Amino acid sequence: MEIPAVNLKAIVLMHWLLTIWGCMAWLPPSYAWGNFSVLAVGVWAIAQRDSIDAVLMFLIGIAVTILTDIIHFGIYYPLAEGLAERNRDTFRFSAGMAILGLLLKPVSCFFVYQMYRERGGDYNVNFGFPSVTRNRDAYQSIDQQDQSTSSANPFNQAEGTKPGPPHS
Repeated sequence: MEIPAVNLKAIVLMHWLLTIWGCMAWLPPSYAWGNFSVLAVGVWAIAQRDSIDAVLMFLIGIAVTILTDIIHFGIYYPLAEGLAERNRDTFRFSAGMAILGLLLKPVSCFFVYQMYRERGGDYNVNFGFPSVTRNRDAYQSIDQQDQSTSSANPFNQAEGTKPGPPHS
């Protein structure tokens, strides 16, 4: 099954719009700052099409905002119970758009990860810690010798020459 190609501009625009609508009535400024700063990194990833770092930072930023959005919703949602009837519709719309944005973030993470791989990112993320690998394909076995050298003459000396000091 082929994964559909989703444009990075569409992902950033969708989350920008949902963040604006989510901030209309009830979420604190920390929600807006967190989401808009991640969207700024997304604009950087759009501007530099070959940058692996930009798309990786955007991916990590979206993943972190999933957690921070859940925390914001858990803390600030009960505060909206005492709203007037007129403000209740605005609250419902704002809460619905913020929750929709949260639900779409894992899908966006999947598509941004695909873009990360397309730009040349590898499957495992290296944070700079040294690692030991057991890949020994690049080594040549000492049991197998090259057939071009003869076993009688292991130092590639001509038959008539004697080993000794160099002549000047």
